[in-house]
Amino acid sequence: MSARLKGTARHNMDAKGRLSIPAKMRDGIGKEFVVTRGLEKCLYVYSLESWDVFTEKLDALGDSKANVRTVKRFFQANAEDCELDAQGRTLIPPELRKMAGLEKEVVIVGNGNKLEIWSAEEWDKLSGSEEMSSENIQSILDNSDFDF
Repeated sequence: MSARLKGTARHNMDAKGRLSIPAKMRDGIGKEFVVTRGLEKCLYVYSLESWDVFTEKLDALGDSKANVRTVKRFFQANAEDCELDAQGRTLIPPELRKMAGLEKEVVIVGNGNKLEIWSAEEWDKLSGSEEMSSENIQSILDNSDFDF
């Protein structure tokens, strides 16, 4: 299994759409990886191993229900194979940049089995929101089976 991805880093994407992935996160995704549309106006970055696990779970859902086919299309139709260059940068495909509203400053967030790439503006809105408040997180945990 791939390394658990964690942490947050702010980076500037260059005019060509190249983004430097922090060294501490590169090991978790490998030299080649998959970038796809994520939820909440961000992109998801999966190592090839994690992408295989994710798509196996999607495939296990079958194809008989329209909403399942829609979910599968959401992630797989927007997936692009990417790789790191010698400087640890990757080119974020233009259509994916557009979907996530990525322009210059981005935030890369480690989230367990994947990275998330956010526009700095969207990340700042989310991280300062009520949704991310410690009180809301506590409420979610109180209503789950999670114990720590």
